[in-house]
Amino acid sequence: MNTKKQVSQIVIAAAPHMVGDGFRVQSTLPGGTRSENNVISPFIMMDYAAPNYIPPSPRPRGVGEHPHKGFETVTIVYQGELEHRDSTGSHGYLFPGDVQWMTAAGGILHEEKYSEAFTKTGGKAEFAQLWVNLPKAFKNNPPAYQNLTKADIPVIKVGAEGYVRVIAGEYAGVKGAATTFSPVNVLDVHLKKDDSITLQIPEYFNAAAVVFQGEVDINGQSVKAVETALFEKNGTEVTITALKDTAMIVLSGEPIDEPIFAYGPFVMNTEEDIRTAINDYNAGKWGQLR
Repeated sequence: MNTKKQVSQIVIAAAPHMVGDGFRVQSTLPGGTRSENNVISPFIMMDYAAPNYIPPSPRPRGVGEHPHKGFETVTIVYQGELEHRDSTGSHGYLFPGDVQWMTAAGGILHEEKYSEAFTKTGGKAEFAQLWVNLPKAFKNNPPAYQNLTKADIPVIKVGAEGYVRVIAGEYAGVKGAATTFSPVNVLDVHLKKDDSITLQIPEYFNAAAVVFQGEVDINGQSVKAVETALFEKNGTEVTITALKDTAMIVLSGEPIDEPIFAYGPFVMNTEEDIRTAINDYNAGKWGQLR
């Protein structure tokens, strides 16, 4: 028999800050780059760039070349257009509805900026980026890249106009588009006022519901825009009812019960791992952007 998984905490997003020279974001999840603080493992952090007008510019803005190791980044575009390049040779554009699932693993260099076309015209941009930890067994795998277009992502209708996009994991018997290294569910949920969905989440999974726009009731608890609901371990059922038109991400996943030692864009298990990552990066072992 299912029991409700109660909300244990509401986290209010941090004040907006700049990432690179073009992305104004808010951090929505509690800090997870220290073992004792990683209450949402396997998820580490999520930044949300609320809808914002980007004026035309003579050059693309965003985040220039930088490294990652030991985890995955998941970029979800709602408005605007981003361009990606990395040291594996991957290059692509992210249009509204697209998702980029990049596995840094053993080390990668990449950059994310507004595309040249979007830069010339300007316009509204809105997106989110999630960091997902990798189990130790996969932290030194070759880096990889999944370009998930809007058409690749399964959509389940809710009511007349609401819907759930299954980016990873499973919802209502429908499997998500992304391949993952540990059991995770990443659901992109868009509900109209009074729409309701019920999720079944294993008791041993960590779970979080990040509201970007609107307001919802989750098992009797109101959660508003740029607030995140964390859940108790006990219980398996989460019912979400939209109090306003709402856009949100619902995350759940099996915790990775391993130490975390992080330094900037490197998320490893020990301080020695971090030293190795820094030395490898400085030695140019992760290639170069092409």
